Amino acid sequence: MSEIDTYGVGKVICSGNPEFQKDDLVAGLLTWGEYTVAEEGRLLNKLDSMGLPLSNHVGVLGFSGLTAYGGLFEVCKPKKGEKVFVSAASGSVGHLVGQYAKLHGCYVVGSAGSLKKVQVLKEELGFDDAFNYKEESDLKAALKRYFPDGIDVYFDNVGAEMLEAAVANMNTFGRVGVCGVISEYTNTTKRAAPDMLEVVYKRITIQGFLALDHMKVYGEFLSTTAEHLKTEQMKSLEDISHGVESIPSAFVGLFRGDNVGKMIVQIAED
Repeated sequence: MSEIDTYGVGKVICSGNPEFQKDDLVAGLLTWGEYTVAEEGRLLNKLDSMGLPLSNHVGVLGFSGLTAYGGLFEVCKPKKGEKVFVSAASGSVGHLVGQYAKLHGCYVVGSAGSLKKVQVLKEELGFDDAFNYKEESDLKAALKRYFPDGIDVYFDNVGAEMLEAAVANMNTFGRVGVCGVISEYTNTTKRAAPDMLEVVYKRITIQGFLALDHMKVYGEFLSTTAEHLKTEQMKSLEDISHGVESIPSAFVGLFRGDNVGKMIVQIAED
C-alpha cells in the first residue's frame, strides 16, 4: 500500500539525524497516519511555533498562507485602492487572500457557496462584500453588480464559468492569478473558455502559479503574517476534525465544499 503525503506538523519520537532531536517539533511533508518515517531529503524543517497555535502552522503559516501571499503580491501585484475579486473565498487560501488584500488597502469582494460562508466573509473577515454564487443564474451580471467600475485583480480558485465571468468584467491591464480550478476537479467536462478578444484588447495577464514558486518571499511572508495574527489584524479559519479515522471524510468534504477555512485533521493532542 502506497503512502499519501500531506503538509503537516509533527513531533519527533526518535531520530538518526543529528539535525533533529527527540521531542522537536517539525513541519513539512508527512504522511496520512499516526507516524511518518522520514528519509533524508524529505521536505521537513524544525518548527518555531512563535507562540501561535500549531494548527496555524499547517494552514495560514504553511503552504496555504504562502500560496495566498505569493499569489496575491508576487503574481497579481495589487495597488492600493484597486478592486479585487476572490472566488472560493471562504476556502483555505481564499479567506487569506481577501484579508491580505484588505490590509493592502484594496476593495475586496468574495464568492462562496452558502449564506453562512458569505456572512463569515463579511462579518468576521472584513470583506467589503460577498455573494453566494449558487444563487446567481448569470455570473457575468452578478460581477457587474458588485464591480460596476470593473475588476483589477481576480484571484482564481475555481476556473470554468467563474473565470469567464471575471475576465468579462476586468479592467484594462487586469491581472488573474490562477491558483486552482476546483470546478474541474469535480466535473471533468467543465473547461474555462474566457473571451480571448477581451484578454487581448484589455491586455489582461493570466498566470498560473504554485506556492513553491515563491519561496524567495517565505521569510517575509512568515514574519508579516505572524505579526498580523498576533495583532489580530488577520484571522485564520480552521475546520478541524479529530482522529486518523476522520482523514478520508475530511478529504472528501473538501470537494463537497463542507469546510470553512483550512481543513485540518488533528491526530494527537498538542
